[in-house]
Amino acid sequence: EVQLQASGGGLVQAGGSLRLSCAASGFTFDDYAIGWFRQAPGKEREGVSCISSSDGSTYYADSVKGRFTISSDNAKNTVYLQMNSLKPEDTAVYYCAADWWCSWSPWEYDYWGQGTQVTVSS
Repeated sequence: EVQLQASGGGLVQAGGSLRLSCAASGFTFDDYAIGWFRQAPGKEREGVSCISSSDGSTYYADSVKGRFTISSDNAKNTVYLQMNSLKPEDTAVYYCAADWWCSWSPWEYDYWGQGTQVTVSS
C-alpha cells in the first residue's frame, strides 16, 4: 500500500523557518518524483516544489525560490522541504504527492499525503 506521511507543520512568526518531511512507503522511492503543494482557504491547490528522486532534479515555484529548499534522503525514503524567511502568505495546508515525474498540476499525481498545516503570523 502506497503511503505518504507529511509532517513538520506548525505556527511560526514571519521571517522564521520550518522543515516539512514527507515519509514514503509502499513503492520504489527512486522511481518517483515527490512534489509539495499547498492550499490556502478559498484558494486552489498550487505547486510549491518538486524533486525527482532518480536524478535529484529540483523545481520551485517563483513565489518560493530562494527561500525554500527541497531535498531527498533516498535511504530513508523521505523528502524534506526547508522553508526559510516565511511570510504570512505562505500560510496553507501543505501536501506531498508522488508521481512518475514532476508536474505543477496536482491532477497528475496519483498518491497524496494527508497534509500538514503551516501558519505564519505577521
